[in-house]
Amino acid sequence: MNSFPSFSISLSPGHFIEQVVVKTLNFFRNCKHNRKNLEQERSEMGDVADKVAYFQAITGLDDPDLCAEILTAHNWDLELALSNFTSNPRAAADADASEATTSSTNPEQVETGLVGAAGGPPGLAWKIVTLPFSIISGSLGLVSGAVGFGVWAVSGVLSYGLGMIGLNSGRNGESSSSTRLLSVSAAVSEAMDFVACFERDFGSIRPNFVAEGFMDALQRSRNEYKVLFVYLHSPDHPDTPVFCERTLCNEDLVAFINENFVAWGGSIRASEGFKMSNSLKASRFPFCAVVMAATNQRIALLQQAEGPKSPEELLTVLQRVIEESAPVLVTARVEAEERRNNIRLREEQDAAYRAALEADQARERQRIEEQERLEREAAEAERKRKEEEEARERAAHEAAEREAALVKIRQEKLLSLGPEPEKGPDVTQVLVRFPTGERKERRFHCTTTLQSLYDYVDSLGCLAVENYSLVSNFPRTVYGSEKLSLSLKDAGLHPQASLFIELS
Repeated sequence: MNSFPSFSISLSPGHFIEQVVVKTLNFFRNCKHNRKNLEQERSEMGDVADKVAYFQAITGLDDPDLCAEILTAHNWDLELALSNFTSNPRAAADADASEATTSSTNPEQVETGLVGAAGGPPGLAWKIVTLPFSIISGSLGLVSGAVGFGVWAVSGVLSYGLGMIGLNSGRNGESSSSTRLLSVSAAVSEAMDFVACFERDFGSIRPNFVAEGFMDALQRSRNEYKVLFVYLHSPDHPDTPVFCERTLCNEDLVAFINENFVAWGGSIRASEGFKMSNSLKASRFPFCAVVMAATNQRIALLQQAEGPKSPEELLTVLQRVIEESAPVLVTARVEAEERRNNIRLREEQDAAYRAALEADQARERQRIEEQERLEREAAEAERKRKEEEEARERAAHEAAEREAALVKIRQEKLLSLGPEPEKGPDVTQVLVRFPTGERKERRFHCTTTLQSLYDYVDSLGCLAVENYSLVSNFPRTVYGSEKLSLSLKDAGLHPQASLFIELS
């Protein structure tokens, strides 16, 4: 009987099931990992496309493949690539030469540099742009919107204060005045450098760019009741020299900008100019914009002009902006003037009251001295007679002054209303009913504010009180002091309204 070798297979059912479960779990883990990698690759592709487009817009290179190669060489660090590109003339020239060999350029367009953007200039766009904190910081380098205004302000003030008391000293123990000055006024230093370089390259006929930071320029435009003209300068863009020489330094355009705007300019090579290009989403250079101050670190973007423009095209855009923003600026100026007048009036009234009080006190002391020399009965009678007479004269004088002041105020308010407009689609018919039953009716432009309705009621002189409110019946709405700046149209009173006076 032959003997055969025997083989034993020790694979229990439990061990087999365990291996199947482990391989299944590994399979699903690999699928999940591959899906995450795919989503990450898609996100990186979108980020890569944005960086290429932005690098292409700032440098003026038309070849996206060349831009991608430059960014790849800098490990896709956009700020580092832009810094090296703009600070290395030989690299920029090589990039231009490489681009010239791979793309065709219209010679006439490069020579003139005044080809308008397709579709014409955009209309007036009242966009509210949130200023990132990095725009307001102004001294912490080319960073995105993660650095806040508060950090810059505290660091700048602290650095300046330490320097003033001698704690912020250099390596040798001496005060580093240049470093302290740079940390406090980096934005001003950049603005001064931009103005000096611009005047050196393009002459003295130019917009009067203010030598201060963007936020200070914005506040200056607010104080002067003007809008802010912003120019972002890209030194290496091929259209920049021709645009500056033929358009931005045009005498007619310069005169118009200097008369109607506060002008601020910045180079995208500098910190604040680079940040502003991010905030305003500048996608094409040369880049101009018109903004005005809003609230809560926001600006209203009224208009932007991207790409080369002729002086006539840019002047037309700016004229339209001035025409459409004039009502807002005029209203702000009038309101500020009214506030100043009210403050001055209160100060004059307080001074007059103090003077009258001092005069009364002086007379009282004199009366007491005279009373000691005269007989008590005669002096008391004489004193009472004089006091009564003075009181009557003073009351009559004060009444006459009050009446004259009221008449003057009514006349001023009546003149401020202007002539009554004729009937039309933009004209609102307003009926006002007084507590006495009397009715008054008048027409106003639909853009007129509710303050003008109160001025109209005051100018009629039909009320003996000063505190009252204009109220509508259906639905009942009280147009109080918080709504005085609303226009009739915005308040829902156009094209006609019926209001009655409610005494406070």
